[in-house]
Amino acid sequence: MHPLFRHAAQALALLGCLAAAPAHAHETLKLDAAKPNLAPTPPMGWNSWNKFACNVSEQLIRQQADAMAASGMKDAGYQYIVIDDCWQKSRDADGNIQADPERFPSGIKALADYVHSKGLKFGLYSDAGSLTCGGRPGSAGHEFQDARQYAKWGVDYLKYDWCHTGTRNAEAAYTIMAKALRESGRDIVLSICEWGTANPERWGPTTGHLWRTTGDIYDAWEGQKDWSHGMTNILDMQVERAAHAGPNGWNDPDMLEVGNGGMTTTEYESHFSLWAMLAAPLIAGNDLSRMDADTVRILTNKDVIAVDQDPLGKQGRRMLKEGDLEVWVRPLQGGEFAAVLFNRGKTPADMKLKWDRLGLATEQKADVKDLWSKKVTKGVSGSYGGKVAPHGVIMVRVTPQR
Repeated sequence: MHPLFRHAAQALALLGCLAAAPAHAHETLKLDAAKPNLAPTPPMGWNSWNKFACNVSEQLIRQQADAMAASGMKDAGYQYIVIDDCWQKSRDADGNIQADPERFPSGIKALADYVHSKGLKFGLYSDAGSLTCGGRPGSAGHEFQDARQYAKWGVDYLKYDWCHTGTRNAEAAYTIMAKALRESGRDIVLSICEWGTANPERWGPTTGHLWRTTGDIYDAWEGQKDWSHGMTNILDMQVERAAHAGPNGWNDPDMLEVGNGGMTTTEYESHFSLWAMLAAPLIAGNDLSRMDADTVRILTNKDVIAVDQDPLGKQGRRMLKEGDLEVWVRPLQGGEFAAVLFNRGKTPADMKLKWDRLGLATEQKADVKDLWSKKVTKGVSGSYGGKVAPHGVIMVRVTPQR
């Protein structure tokens, strides 16, 4: 959510409280149906917010769907095209949510059909409050009605935000929408965007398929702008969360900024590598129709994507931190490992991955593939390393020899 909208949300918090509290003061709802298994690996796709914010239209979404299909991203595993805030305008006399007729003159169903025609899946955004973060109609009090409408339109993915929620209880509010989606007649992924403030890792695994762990990311190596954080700040907030992620329920450190121009190519490689180590949803946030060669190369690196999508579903952990130097390790299916040697510093650093970080004996031989250079080294024992560029990574896949 953009800082301007978060500021507006805070300024109108009292109104949201008055609007939502009477209807939801004692809301409880049991999830009778099991959560559908729609995200056995972290979702991959594209979302409009990071690049376009409220400037969305059916022309833009068609353009992004075309680009995903033609650029190699679809072939690399990306499948969701998600419209974030500001697609909705009002409700009709019966309370049905209506798209902005100027920006989406053909309607949402026609747009979903177009996205599906490209072999992709379609997503929308709503909010658990009376209003969305952008001041559009939220879903509070309309959850089942909205879920039925989304199903009729052909929606496959719902990002559900947390502005203007007043005194609502987060677990209860997301449980209501989860139940509504499960009773809608269509399988719809639920992306919980509650910003990590109400311990979503505790109740998210039974409710949604992914849950935001922090405030918004912004396109910078480090820093903070109000409630938005740079990439490395977001990374640090994930260190203690690894145990809560797994198949069909993922920690979400927010969307990718690769290609938006605020970081260097090396920093974007680090961003993409570390999100893969976190088993994070890989949701691109750039303009897919105007990608340079480096952006395409990073976002479609199939070796890195394979780590993110590993079916074992174990989130990586930071195993070592010595000043600016870090080692991250992730177990993979079949006894393999992924590892990242991460240099936050401003000068090159010689770094090593020691086998004991992997739980391997020093004499154990393994084949090591560098996932960016593609170099394969066979029969390595003890450790593997090299010189890591400033703000850069060496990312490897380690395959112990039998």
